[in-house]
Amino acid sequence: MKHLKFMLAVLLSLMTFGLSAQSTRTTWTTTATDLGEGLYEIKVTASIPEDLHIYALGELGGYNPTTITVQPTKKVEVVGEVTPSKEPHTYYDEVFKMNMGDYSGEVTFTQQVRSRKADREVKVLIEWQECTDQTCQMGEEEQSVVLSGSVAGKGKKNEATVAPAEESGAPAATGGNFWSIIIEAIIWGFAALLTPCVFPMVPMTVSFFMKGSENKRVAKFRAAMYGVFIVALYTLPIAALILITKVVGGDAVTADIFNWLATHWLPNIIFFAVFMVFAASFFGAFEIVLPSKLVNKSDENVDKKKGLGGVFFLALTLVLVSFSCTGPIVGSVLIKATQGEVLTPIFAMLAFSMAFALPFVLCALFPGLLNKMPKSGGWLNSVKVVLGFVEVALGFKFLSTADQVYHWGLLDREVYLAIWIVVFTMLGFYLLGKLRFKHDSEVKYISTFRLALAIGVFTFVVYMIPGMWGAPLKALSGYLPPMQTQDFVLGGEGGGTAAAPKAEQRTVKYGDFLELPLGLEGYFDLEEAKEYAAEVGKPIFLDFTGHGCVNCREMEARVWSHPEVKAKLENDFVICALYMDDKKQVAAEDWVITESGKELKTLGKINSHFALKQFGINAQPYYVILDAEGNQLGDTRGYDLDVEAFLEWMDRCVAEGK
Repeated sequence: MKHLKFMLAVLLSLMTFGLSAQSTRTTWTTTATDLGEGLYEIKVTASIPEDLHIYALGELGGYNPTTITVQPTKKVEVVGEVTPSKEPHTYYDEVFKMNMGDYSGEVTFTQQVRSRKADREVKVLIEWQECTDQTCQMGEEEQSVVLSGSVAGKGKKNEATVAPAEESGAPAATGGNFWSIIIEAIIWGFAALLTPCVFPMVPMTVSFFMKGSENKRVAKFRAAMYGVFIVALYTLPIAALILITKVVGGDAVTADIFNWLATHWLPNIIFFAVFMVFAASFFGAFEIVLPSKLVNKSDENVDKKKGLGGVFFLALTLVLVSFSCTGPIVGSVLIKATQGEVLTPIFAMLAFSMAFALPFVLCALFPGLLNKMPKSGGWLNSVKVVLGFVEVALGFKFLSTADQVYHWGLLDREVYLAIWIVVFTMLGFYLLGKLRFKHDSEVKYISTFRLALAIGVFTFVVYMIPGMWGAPLKALSGYLPPMQTQDFVLGGEGGGTAAAPKAEQRTVKYGDFLELPLGLEGYFDLEEAKEYAAEVGKPIFLDFTGHGCVNCREMEARVWSHPEVKAKLENDFVICALYMDDKKQVAAEDWVITESGKELKTLGKINSHFALKQFGINAQPYYVILDAEGNQLGDTRGYDLDVEAFLEWMDRCVAEGK
C-alpha cells in the first residue's frame, strides 16, 4: 500500500489545472455586404498560419469538419449553403481510411442571408480543427456582424467588419508562474540529492564507472548516458500519460480535466492530504518504499547486463532505491506543476530530473570531485526534516484553494498566516536543536551554517507577524488568501462585501459572496457593470480572475496597490471582476446553454465559457477595457508586474475610447 501513495500523486498530477486551455492560432474576420433587394452576403475569412491546415466543410472534413453557422432569427433568413472561395486540397487519409480535404493559407466562406431591414446584428458560430503534421487542436468562436447598408431594395453596398477575438493571453498570464515552477523543480532536484537515501549513492555509482572501463572516452560516454537514463526514467512516464490523454481526448478534454482537478474541492483535499503524508514520512513516522522484489530485480540486472544495458539498470536501481526520499519530493513537484499549463508537469519533471542527475554525472566524469563533497552523517536526516516542514506549509495552499472557491470560510488570511508562523517557528527551533525527531542525531553544538538558516527562518517569521493585523506581505501575495478574507485590519477594514459606489446604494449581484481586493468597489456581472458604466460615463475594467489564481493575487498586491493604479481604478473605471473558478450555483434564469447543448450552472463555468467564446482565452489574470456598450478598447493584458507599463496600457485604452 505504501508505494500506491506515490502512484496516486503521479496520476493526480497528470490530470490537474492549472492552468489554462491552449489558444488556437487561426484568426477569423467576418464582413457583411449589402447586395440589394434585401439580400446580404456574409463572408467569413480564415487566416491560417503556414504550418497549419484546417479541415474542409462537410464529409471531406472527416470527423472534425469546419462549420460556419449563420444563426437565423425571426427577422433574418439564411439563404442557400455556405460556399468556400476555393477547393480544398484532397487526399486519402491512411489513419481514418477515408478521403479528406483541408485548407491552408487563406480561405473565405460565404453565406447569403435575407433581411427586410438593414442594421440588424447577425451572429456567426465558427468551429474548426487546426493541425500541424503532429498535433491538432479544436477551435470555437462566435462573431457578430451588422447588416449595414441601405434599406432593402436600394442596391447600395457597404461593408461592416468584425475583427477577430484577441489571441489567448495564456502565455502572458501564466508565463511567470511557469518559470517559477521550473525554478522550484530545480531546487527540489538539488534538495533531493541531500537526503539520506540518495547522497550515499553518489560514491557507489561513481565506483561503477571507474572500474567499468579502462577507455576514458567510453567511460565518459557511459557516464553521460547514465544521466540521460535518470532523466528519462523520471520524465518519460509522465510525458507518456499526459500525451496519451491529449491524443485520446484532445486538448479541450485534457484542459477540462486539468481545470476541474485544479479547482474542485476533492483533488485539492487529496493533494493537501498527500502533502501531509509526505511530511509525516520526512519526519520519520514511516517510509514510503517500493516493493523490495522490484528493487532487487533491477539491482541484479546491473551486473548481468553489459554496456548501456547495465548503465540503464544502474539508473533504474538508483531511482528505485532512493524512492523513499525522492517519492514525496517528486509528488510535490508534480502536484505543484499541475497549477500551470497542461504540459507544465512534463517540463517540471524534466527540470527536476536534470538537477537531480547532474551531480551523479559530474562525479562520474570527474571522480576527484568526491573528495570535495561532505561526508554522510546525521545532517542528511536533518535535510529530510526541514523538507517536511516545507511540505506542511505548502500543503495548506491546496486546502486554501478549495476554501476560497467554495466559500467555506475555514482558512481566512489570519488563520493561514497563524499556521505558517507556527510551522516556521518550529522549524527555527528544530534548526537550533530544541526539537528532535525519530532518526535525528543529538545536536551537541550549532554550526555556523545551521545558525544562519535559523536566523533566516526566524526573520521570515517576524516578517509574517504584522500580517496578522493587515500588513500586505507583498512577497507572499501569491500564496496567502486575499486580504478581504481577513476579519481585522489595523487602521482599516477587514473582510466585507464589495458594492457599487456608496452614493448609489446599489445591491451588487453576487456581492453577497464575492469581494474585490484593496477595498475597491465594483461588480461581478458584466451586464450590471455596463448599465452603471453608461450612467456614469466611464469605461469598464474587466478582470478575469480566480480564487486559486496565484498570479492574480500578485497582480493585485504589487500592481493594483500602487497609488496611481489604485486611484485610476477607483476614479476612472467601473470594475467588473469575473471569477472563472467559483463553484457557486447561480439562479436558474442565469444558466447558460452552450452551442453544444451543455448547461452551465455555476458562476465559474459561465464566466469561463464567456471568456473563451468572447476573447479566446481561459487564463487568469486577463484584463480587458471595454466601453459602456461592451466594445473592447485597445489591446488586452495578462500577468505582468511592470507598474509603469500597466499605467500606460490603461491610458492608451481609455484614449482609444474617446
